[in-house]
Amino acid sequence: MPDHQPIVFIVDDDESIRKSLERALKKRGFETISYASAFAFLEAFDPDQPGCLVLDHGMPDMTGLELQAHLISKGYSIPIIFITGHGGVPESVRAIQGGAVDFLEKPFRQDVLIERINAAFVLDAASRQDEGLQSSAREKFDRLTEREREIADLIARQPSDASSKLIARTLDISPRTVDHHRARILEKMEVRSVAELVDLANKANLLED
Repeated sequence: MPDHQPIVFIVDDDESIRKSLERALKKRGFETISYASAFAFLEAFDPDQPGCLVLDHGMPDMTGLELQAHLISKGYSIPIIFITGHGGVPESVRAIQGGAVDFLEKPFRQDVLIERINAAFVLDAASRQDEGLQSSAREKFDRLTEREREIADLIARQPSDASSKLIARTLDISPRTVDHHRARILEKMEVRSVAELVDLANKANLLED
């Protein structure tokens, strides 16, 4: 994953607002890129780039809420701070329900926006860390054989009731074979104990449905 400085992406069809926000944020040390439309932003969007989105609600062609819905449908989790001059309660509720950091009505105080941007960067970093953990755990899980996956799943689902004897009975194999698989599972998953295996499986959503 690229180790990039987070960027504040500004999407607003009003050029004066875009330039005003860029000037104000750059003075505070933020890196910014602005777009005049949701479509222009989507054309350039790189989900691997850390940052947040300062998004105008009332744009033509594709509104801010429609852009938010599109990003969610694609599985992109970039934090969004909505700005609006005429948004109402229903719009703000939809935005927040969609995971927006905030819904700010113009004119808003610069310090409030800065606070929300910093909060958005923290959220983005945490989300990327979780995604990295899941990806790493999934790669390790993919190293397991089909039988090892079965055993790992049984252990992770009921760690307090997952003795080699019980697993052997469930899978109709010998306890010694289960012990052998346990050792291989811990080695391949790069964990030292069943407790660590369970913790990794839960954090990374590795349990089978």
